[in-house]
Amino acid sequence: MFDIEEELKKLPAKPGVYLMHDEKDDIIYVGKAISLKNRVRQYFQASRNKGAKIDQMVTHIARFEYIVTDSELEALVLECNLIKEHRPKYNTMLMDDKTYPFIKVTVEEEYPRILFARQMKKDKAKYFGPYTSAGAVKDTIDLIRKLYHVRTCNRNLPKDIGKERPCLNYHIKQCYGPCQGYISREEYRENIQQALHFLNGNYDTILKSLEEKMQAASDNLEFEKAIEYRELLNSVKQIAQKQKITNSDGEDKDILAVATEEEDAVVQVFFIRGGRLIGRDHFYLRIAKEEEESTVLESFIKQFYAGTPYIPRELMLQEEIEGIEVLEQWLTKKRGHRVYIRVPQKGQKEKLVELAKKNAELVLSKDKERLKREEGRTIGAVKEIEKLLGLTNISRMEAFDISNTNGFASVGSMIVYERGKPKRNDYRKFKIKGVQGADDYASMEEVLTRRFEHGLKEKEEGKELGSFTTFPDLIMMDGGKGQVNVALQVLDKLRLHIPVCGMVKDDNHRTRGLYYNNVEIPIDRNSEGFRLITRIQDEAHRFAIEFHRKLRSQGQVHSILDDIPGVGPARRKALMKHYMNLDGIRNASVEELKELPSMNEKSAKEVYNFFH
Repeated sequence: MFDIEEELKKLPAKPGVYLMHDEKDDIIYVGKAISLKNRVRQYFQASRNKGAKIDQMVTHIARFEYIVTDSELEALVLECNLIKEHRPKYNTMLMDDKTYPFIKVTVEEEYPRILFARQMKKDKAKYFGPYTSAGAVKDTIDLIRKLYHVRTCNRNLPKDIGKERPCLNYHIKQCYGPCQGYISREEYRENIQQALHFLNGNYDTILKSLEEKMQAASDNLEFEKAIEYRELLNSVKQIAQKQKITNSDGEDKDILAVATEEEDAVVQVFFIRGGRLIGRDHFYLRIAKEEEESTVLESFIKQFYAGTPYIPRELMLQEEIEGIEVLEQWLTKKRGHRVYIRVPQKGQKEKLVELAKKNAELVLSKDKERLKREEGRTIGAVKEIEKLLGLTNISRMEAFDISNTNGFASVGSMIVYERGKPKRNDYRKFKIKGVQGADDYASMEEVLTRRFEHGLKEKEEGKELGSFTTFPDLIMMDGGKGQVNVALQVLDKLRLHIPVCGMVKDDNHRTRGLYYNNVEIPIDRNSEGFRLITRIQDEAHRFAIEFHRKLRSQGQVHSILDDIPGVGPARRKALMKHYMNLDGIRNASVEELKELPSMNEKSAKEVYNFFH
């Protein structure tokens, strides 16, 4: 029996993290402390004014545990990880799961490309961003490709030089054709250097160059070319002049302000890069009534910067928050360079913070009703499903489906919903490897086994953000008893305990109810829970079908010549060009075949033996 009073006496006066558990042994709160002894004891002292949220939480604490760390900084890191892992009920939780796009330049390749990226990886490429608008990033990439004739293909150069014909971009003069060796590696990389110069914000050289080219084309009466240069010039000017707010120091900083109302909060963030405001964004949080804005800001910083790939040099806040020094240390360590957290009191910086505050208040007042409706569609719907199944604390749901055409190109899909919303970054596709023919049960067994074995392996390796690390609170199968039993068998084999339910359809292939614990549970068709289940089922089916169609289309363009050993794309093309059809190749002798320039005696025999 856990005796709270006795356990409080044993607490060490050291930094660490504490975890509060309820009567069901669920983690309901995670916090950090400089002194565990002093901090944890405060929760159980009646004389202290702890606020409504803490008072309510304390009534549910059945036991607590703690983890001692060497420093407050270590405690902060551990606190962030545990909150992300367990999503405790009484911690202030960020409701958004946003990722910002980057421009990626693959400088590690001999013939680099310029790509759109959602994540910054340690792959020796150069990244620019993050940017707040995916559309603006795509427009910028298109412009750079036109300006500097950067290739858009994914061919492996120089290995694949000359193997296939140049693409359309070469013929419309938007690429110099490195795939054919029409431009040297040195010349191509010079273009890439100019593109990098552009991405670093050096527009003046480009503007001057385009003006000169436009004037020269006009003087030579090449008016179409002059118009093209003029359009490019206008595009560059637009990008260069988009910035409305500038700062002479040229530093990277984020400006943060929060607005609160009852149990809702909005944090507004202004992203300043190189002294220019490149964009802004807002984030919704669910808080306790009368929770202080400084506490909300602190929780937001921990959660947001734990997940974002880029941290600026400076954070500017509307007011002081607790533990600024520790947060600065943590952010500095993550960034690799010094990070400052400041509260400006006057001048332009203070006005920027005030502007962010006004924007947060505006968003909160404008979107309050919409948020309530959205919550009904998402979190409210999840609560309904919890009630139907007799479960609690469902956040992450994973749904699986199988798709094939008479056993051909069998695939599996895994989709993820968190807090009633699709989390598309976590969607996964599976190409069925070990099952022949149309066996949906065996295919599903393979998909589930691969998914959870991969997840267990990542956990063993200590990966925090692996492809399959996070396990669901509920598995939803597209089907009834049969599919549910397959899932339960896989989980039992892997010694995992995750609830599984089936989404049962009627004769018209419409959602009818849920199959759980050997019972089919009917659902009110007018409820938000029913609509959410339907959306999940349709989404799992759509994702599987989409992948299946892609594989099927790839199979339809497969050539029989691809199955002959020693016959690659070049020899296949040479054979078809000479003989025109398969009958001509089939009727040719070894001597005739080896006379082709691309063939030798060995490959000629392989072709002949294949058809005879």
